[in-house]
Amino acid sequence: MLKWGTIKMVLVCFSICAVTGVIGYVRLAPSEAERWHQSIDATQDKDLGSGAVRIVVAESGTFSALETALKGIERTTLLAGSSSEAHVTYVTRSKWFGFPDYTTLEQSGETVKMFGRLRFGRKDFGVNAARLQKLMSTLK
Repeated sequence: MLKWGTIKMVLVCFSICAVTGVIGYVRLAPSEAERWHQSIDATQDKDLGSGAVRIVVAESGTFSALETALKGIERTTLLAGSSSEAHVTYVTRSKWFGFPDYTTLEQSGETVKMFGRLRFGRKDFGVNAARLQKLMSTLK
């Protein structure tokens, strides 16, 4: 018969392994460019539970300035696209657990559309909207 101390130790070890597995998956799961690097269909600013959309009037250099600011955010890397296409998607990972957020910038005519969203979960607690606001503040 197992003793209570042994059962507790097994439960603790199992919990540690489960948490480590989840964190490992979040950090190492591949980001499929086909899934995240899509055109932005929105026509107006919108806050979502899982992200946000912002649209700005494109003056000369707007796309470039926004992309430069996005590249300057810590733990941010290019997933797909290019400046010459005026359509890029970047991945920004959270500091401690490495949760990925995807930010797409796309220039279409006289507007630049920005779409920031999370990959895991249902609610981002305004993180993506704040990131987009920070990018827009670099234009002023």
